[in-house]
Amino acid sequence: MKKLIFLLALLITSLLLSSCSPIVQGATAVSAFASINPSVSHDRRTAGEIIDDKTLYMQLGSIIQDDQMLESAHLKFMVYNDAVLVAGEVPSEEAKDYLAKHLKQNAPTMKQLINEVAVMPAIGYFSRSKDNIITLQIETLFQNQEVFHPIHVKVMTERQIVYLMGSVTKREAEHATNQAAKAKNVAKVVKLFNYLTSRPADEIKKENQKKAEAERKAVLEAKKAELEAAQKEVQKQLDELYTN
Repeated sequence: MKKLIFLLALLITSLLLSSCSPIVQGATAVSAFASINPSVSHDRRTAGEIIDDKTLYMQLGSIIQDDQMLESAHLKFMVYNDAVLVAGEVPSEEAKDYLAKHLKQNAPTMKQLINEVAVMPAIGYFSRSKDNIITLQIETLFQNQEVFHPIHVKVMTERQIVYLMGSVTKREAEHATNQAAKAKNVAKVVKLFNYLTSRPADEIKKENQKKAEAERKAVLEAKKAELEAAQKEVQKQLDELYTN
């Protein structure tokens, strides 16, 4: 575990110290990232795209840190395929406009900014805790269904408004939205998806292979049970012959 944490720390440090593009140079870094993040194999983004999103997310935090114009603001970010959702609260319209311009100027890799920030006092600790609980509820609901892999849909909650991002089919989007709406205290679900016309072919292939392997194991287990039953019957007959 310490070794994995050390590798991750090295990767993050190299990203922060790089003065060029946030994309990690070379296949070695991407391979290292994939090896310490098993969920990458299920993500519909490439390992490089995931790293880009994580790098952008860290940059956003740095951009607003210690900014006097935003010192009384409460901001949350979600990033997917270089699209950025920012939600939370700022004290004025001036601060909201400043935030949008500031992010666009200082995050050149950002392709889209979805500004869901409200002009109002920052919510308190209790409200933030309630939002976190809603997110956890939804992530749990996503684990207990089979229409899409939970890693395909990212969740963020602010003021009981749930935001969903990811690359999904319309069927998956509808199911994710319905599942999210089941969580307690949800006021609204906002869909910010990239829509796919169909599921990726390699994903379907892997799923079919998994099903085929499960069916093969089921057949083997049935044959094994049948063999054990036959052996017991033979042993029973032998025991009766020996007794007679």
